[in-house]
Amino acid sequence: MVEALLKTVPVDLGDRSYDIHIGDGLMAHLGTLVVPKLRQKKVIIITDEHVAVLHLEAAKKSLEAAGVAVESVILPAGEATKSFANFEKLTNRLLELGAERKDTLLALGGGVIGDITGFAAAVLRRGMDFIQVPTSLLAQVDSSVGGKTGINTPFGKNLVGAFHQPRMVVIDLQVLDTLPARELQAGYAEVVKYGLIDDPGFFNWLEKNGAKIRTGDRAAQAYAVAKSCEAKARIVAEDEFEAGKRALLNLGHTFGHALEAECSYDGTLLHGEGVAIGMAMALDVSVRMGIAPKEDLTRYLAHLKSVNMMATASQIGKTMDADTLLAHMAQDKKVDAGEIVFVLGPIGGAATHKGIDLDLVKAVIEDSIEGKQP
Repeated sequence: MVEALLKTVPVDLGDRSYDIHIGDGLMAHLGTLVVPKLRQKKVIIITDEHVAVLHLEAAKKSLEAAGVAVESVILPAGEATKSFANFEKLTNRLLELGAERKDTLLALGGGVIGDITGFAAAVLRRGMDFIQVPTSLLAQVDSSVGGKTGINTPFGKNLVGAFHQPRMVVIDLQVLDTLPARELQAGYAEVVKYGLIDDPGFFNWLEKNGAKIRTGDRAAQAYAVAKSCEAKARIVAEDEFEAGKRALLNLGHTFGHALEAECSYDGTLLHGEGVAIGMAMALDVSVRMGIAPKEDLTRYLAHLKSVNMMATASQIGKTMDADTLLAHMAQDKKVDAGEIVFVLGPIGGAATHKGIDLDLVKAVIEDSIEGKQP
């Protein structure tokens, strides 16, 4: 038993089930944790320039101490890394390193590294194992769990990819101490999402404790990460391939991805920041449609303000156009028979909706661009 291990959350997918290990200081125990899942003792770590400086040596040391041969590939940092060009460079480098089907890729980084590594694992040699070691709050509570992998295109985010489940997820809460404040804050949006979807009690807890997560309170971080992973694991087990309920995890993302695309993935807007604004837009649409009370939107906006997060597109600091954002949204992965599928509803009661009046949606977007809050 690893002493630093605080909680293990199972993801129940039959013969592809795996565990999410959550702990404080797990990087030092990485080798002990992953060796039982390796088909042969060779791991290729994929990370980015920022994370490599902070955590690559510790990860390599732990793996090598467990008798694992380790190689590493270091990619540029940032959302722009999830491109065809970088994916080609990554797969070519893996083949140069002699990556075999029984080797394991290890994603050491945030959501970008997890997504591109998982996609490489899904297609290289027609399928390799991979392990997620997320180093951002966003990746720990969302993108590292569930097997969604992919890269971006000029038409939108994650439009090319595959479902490919990891063999294990190892979450070391200590790495959050090395995150830039903006990255930690952006990741918090994905934590709030779980409360808004179907757990109003968790949202109530976040209203009281959300600031503690951002200021490094380990107990609050551990509770929020575990609660989020449990919610994600439950939904993924019910709907692995997003045929139904899993779409609820995209609350705010249809709007947020459009904002990110308009910012050209250049760092002007982080994914979590876009999601936070997008969830405000989704709640605004819900209120105007009469499927959520005005109080829910007021509470959410007040919570964003209390944790110093953006709530409107006007705060991004970039000129935007509602019609252009709608065009981006029309490329969303959830588009069905030409219609955009929205995740809407009151706090704790999200559901998917089709046939939404796009003039109403456009009005909400325009108000957000202009900085108007209901």
